[in-house]
Amino acid sequence: MRSYMIQDIRPADMETITDYLRETGYKSPLEGIFWLPLPQELLGKAQKDHSGLCGPYYLALELGQDWLRLEFLVRSEQKLRCECIMYADARQREAMIDFVDELIRNRDVAV
Repeated sequence: MRSYMIQDIRPADMETITDYLRETGYKSPLEGIFWLPLPQELLGKAQKDHSGLCGPYYLALELGQDWLRLEFLVRSEQKLRCECIMYADARQREAMIDFVDELIRNRDVAV
């Protein structure tokens, strides 16, 4: 799996990140996994073509005891397999990494 990982995060900071993600509605049905929606303007051609059937699209952010990992697989909320489910392109990766980095900066997380 292709991903962006940040390690050695203090437990108090992990709590801050987790609380923020829960409060802002990014949770998923799985414990420790949060769904970060992919903005509409970043959708690729296949995702735009399938948005009515397969969307919305998101990237999974997994939280561990002292780490977080952003997976670069763009997932569909509606289907497990489709041609629109694919690894993020460069533009999508950059935007979502920026989102995670900003989340950390805005919560004063020490990394």
